[in-house]
Amino acid sequence: MARQRPPHLAASVDELDETVGLTDFERAVVTVLLATGVGDVMSYGDVAAEAGYPGAARAVGGVLRRIDGLPWWRVVNAAGRLIPHDPERQAALLRAEGTPVTGGRVVPRR
Repeated sequence: MARQRPPHLAASVDELDETVGLTDFERAVVTVLLATGVGDVMSYGDVAAEAGYPGAARAVGGVLRRIDGLPWWRVVNAAGRLIPHDPERQAALLRAEGTPVTGGRVVPRR
């Protein structure tokens, strides 16, 4: 059985663009994030590089803070650490997708 998109996720980049208005950078980051599948985990740097903006890892965090409807829980720091302000929630969401979390860390995989 195919897994369905969680209902709280944006359906498309165009939907988000209509709602919040995206810059070219945000559009590239959102495209990468919405293509991230269930169980996939990426670092902020990986997202930035895949979006075509290597070195913009911190800016990826800004996109995640600004735009609702993105799979923020699938993004960790380069060492695999969860976000500091709500690691329990992030860990629960990752585990629900089958991603092991140990000691507040995951191994980024995609």
